[in-house]
Amino acid sequence: MTSSMLPWLVMLGYGLLVWWMAPRSTTTAGFFDGGSDAGRAPGLWLLIASAAISWIFAKSIANSAGLAYAFGITGSIGYAIYYLSFLTAGIAIYMIRTRAGDDSLPAFLVRKYGALCAKLFIAAIAIRLFNEVWSNTKVAGLYFGAEGSGAYWVAVLVVTVFTVFYTWRTGLRGSLLTDGAQMVLAAVLLGGVMVYVMPDIAQKGIPHVSNSVHWAGLTFCALALVQVLSYPFHDPVLTDRGFITSPKVMLKGFVLAGLIAGGFIFLFGFVGLYALSNNLSGNPTLSVPAQLGLPLLLMTNAIMLTSAGSTLDSTFASTAKLFARDLPQQTGTPNEMHMRWGRYGIIAIAVLGNIPLLGIYLGDQIGPAIIAATTISGTMVMGLAPIFLLSFVPGAGPVSFHLAFWPGLVLGVLVTLESATGAAIFPAWIDIGSGKYADDLGVNVYGLLVCTTGFLAGCLVGQKR
Repeated sequence: MTSSMLPWLVMLGYGLLVWWMAPRSTTTAGFFDGGSDAGRAPGLWLLIASAAISWIFAKSIANSAGLAYAFGITGSIGYAIYYLSFLTAGIAIYMIRTRAGDDSLPAFLVRKYGALCAKLFIAAIAIRLFNEVWSNTKVAGLYFGAEGSGAYWVAVLVVTVFTVFYTWRTGLRGSLLTDGAQMVLAAVLLGGVMVYVMPDIAQKGIPHVSNSVHWAGLTFCALALVQVLSYPFHDPVLTDRGFITSPKVMLKGFVLAGLIAGGFIFLFGFVGLYALSNNLSGNPTLSVPAQLGLPLLLMTNAIMLTSAGSTLDSTFASTAKLFARDLPQQTGTPNEMHMRWGRYGIIAIAVLGNIPLLGIYLGDQIGPAIIAATTISGTMVMGLAPIFLLSFVPGAGPVSFHLAFWPGLVLGVLVTLESATGAAIFPAWIDIGSGKYADDLGVNVYGLLVCTTGFLAGCLVGQKR
């Protein structure tokens, strides 16, 4: 048996495990809300496992290792800080549910800000879901072959079709149950990876970086702290899980899931620290397994498949709800027609979501620009922070929504264009901190002030009406 066959055996084993855990059918309510056939809501630990593994994206794992390689330990800490998003989302959703009884974020927006505002929000999260497809299938595919190779495309196709198949049948219920097994598997595999990389780091110590790199890493940490105020609200994979249990269970589950997922991401950053300490070049999630041998390569491959699969099935389940329930603003008990439209949504996002991968055939400039254009960044949604966190302010309504939402979106588009083209769009004085993320931090700090000021000004307008 050749070494090139072993990743496919890992995929086969992963597929068999998920197939064994996935239910064969579910009720229409379970398809959208994740409950059992008897109507029972998911338990605390199932919620924790599902929320945690659904936010351990394949791309996030690669990013954690890459940032640790670039900035040292502050890179790993910075990426783990984003998992404070669970606390932000948990508190906001708890208040939304207990104050007015809304059963989703779109329903809350319709009641508080109006149908148009809700549709603008839905458009933003639809792009986020679109982005989740290609970003995870791409990372998984790279473990089977170089980008654009036959093995790469076969892996992308197999991961996508298999995940569509079991999510098509059971929606969120199937996603939750398979997430439980995927979380346990990912934790075991992470332990195996740590066995390989930790002895070297324990012997040599945390690798040192220059002062300039260290401060650049701290700038990234500050950026993460600012963005956690808005970042979680544009991810329905997370927020949909905030409405499937009681508010108290949800809040407890989100706090614990954030600790678990953030800890996982922080620890995987040690793969990047190992690469930095040993002067390895390239993507740490590829170079470190190549350095340490086949068993680590297989474990890393399995982690990537597990994280990609768990995020994909959650993305498909959230798309089904978005397509069949949120966008048409359907309330009440779902029926077979809703399930059918939800399944149409799953097929649509699976096909459309992989189209950006074709950008590799358009050249070194056009391809990456297309990828960048598809990405809804944390900057673009900075206006969601006051929209959700300050919704209790008297006078908050459509005007305050628009005065917060649009400035953030415009600034986010400009940041994306700056990243894609390399052109300096923002003046140097806007930078805060140092290094690669100083521009982003400045835009986010000043931009959040602009969005919040706009929101409060809108509240004053609302009070006078």
